[in-house]
Amino acid sequence: MTDYINPKQIISVTLDGRILSIIVFSLFFSWILAFPFEGQVLYAVSAQYNIDPHSMVFGSIAAHLIGLVSSGLVIKSIKAAKRLMLGTVVLCIAGTSAFFFIPSFIWNISLWALSFLAGGCVAAWGFYLKAFTPTKQRIKTTADGLIYSNILMILMNTVAIQLSPTGGLAMLLFILAAALFFVARLPESAPAYKQPSAKEESKPVSPFKPLAFLCLFIIVITINSGLMYQVINPAFAHHEWLVSWYWAVPYVFALYVMKNLPARTSRAYILYVGIAMIGFAFIAFMALDRSVASYLVVDTLMLGACGVYDLFWWSILGEMLDFGKNPARILGVGLAANVLGVLLGGMIGNEIIASDPQTLKTSVLALVVVFVILIILPLLHRQLSMLLDNHAYLTLFSDKSQEKRIEAVKSVVQINQLTERESEIVGLLLRGRTYKMIASELFVSENTVKTHIKNIYSKLNIQSKAQLINLISGNDSSSLYQ
Repeated sequence: MTDYINPKQIISVTLDGRILSIIVFSLFFSWILAFPFEGQVLYAVSAQYNIDPHSMVFGSIAAHLIGLVSSGLVIKSIKAAKRLMLGTVVLCIAGTSAFFFIPSFIWNISLWALSFLAGGCVAAWGFYLKAFTPTKQRIKTTADGLIYSNILMILMNTVAIQLSPTGGLAMLLFILAAALFFVARLPESAPAYKQPSAKEESKPVSPFKPLAFLCLFIIVITINSGLMYQVINPAFAHHEWLVSWYWAVPYVFALYVMKNLPARTSRAYILYVGIAMIGFAFIAFMALDRSVASYLVVDTLMLGACGVYDLFWWSILGEMLDFGKNPARILGVGLAANVLGVLLGGMIGNEIIASDPQTLKTSVLALVVVFVILIILPLLHRQLSMLLDNHAYLTLFSDKSQEKRIEAVKSVVQINQLTERESEIVGLLLRGRTYKMIASELFVSENTVKTHIKNIYSKLNIQSKAQLINLISGNDSSSLYQ
């Protein structure tokens, strides 16, 4: 007799797991942002002892990168992920406590070791993101985690800078203790009803090429973040009170807006708005003085753009988790690209500041990065559209009801006089099938499928699947005649 699974129980289990995973991520990630990863609490504690923390911080970022990449090699189950998280949080509590004492070599060893473990811990969280958040909801889960972690970071930064570095450290320990409490309550297995996805079982598309493009994009765009840490932030450090709390506010606001945009809003266009914001931020940094008003302009433009782009690639990585059995590997590699970009940007920023006190080279370099992004983004969009057929940033076709989808496809078929076989292939393409899968389903060779697709594109006067989706997702059939 088959056991009955109550849908309400499924929803409850998934919801509880999702909420717990967001809480754990928010708490632990806020510790990372406030302390080892260019954290203002670390800078405040170092300043208390007149220590230059830059070498310690760069070593910490490098260790974090290694931890992200290596996690997928050793963590291969959700149970192992939980054990790593528990052990890491305990060690982070012990390692952070060392900073209550006078500086010594223990500071460096603790920070680098904890950063390495923290990288593995964040990558391992991918198991919970995959198991307890449905694919199309991962953009909301990642947005929630980033929003709450940055709010907590702002609070800890403010305490450390405005009140006491020791108070900031105490808050870090409290956050880690709370994280330990909730990590202990994470389930050690995926929900019983959770079966491997069709994507994972059949492996219809290899995510390697799109992931490689995405990582290149992440590295290039986060070079700006590294420049921001090493060039922009220090230039406005004399506005200590404002910088301590306002720094990440535009980032949080951008995440909130992007998360709550109506489903039919095209987020793809907002990516280009984000590029423009980055360019204007560095132009303003070069042209304006170092007043409060200038800081508000520069920081709002830069961090707002960072919020747009971070949610983009975080949510893309979230959906890519369905294309492999080890989510820690995919998430770890993607986040390592982010860390590498920050590390490169920071190193370049330090060199520029040493040779160019007026920071002209910084803005020129940043604008070069903007132009490189403009070149990469269309290529990235094409690769991701082939893998993720209905991601919020890529296409609106999935937002249509089933009836409207069918009507749209029929309109294209009738207007452009596609054959029955060509119309079948159009339907399969729109459901995310690859050439190999279509050939298998229609019992024809892959070369035959390619020939049909070439004819389809010729009749529709298009050149890619992304253009086919855009054509199908037109608001009215009259646009198909143009």
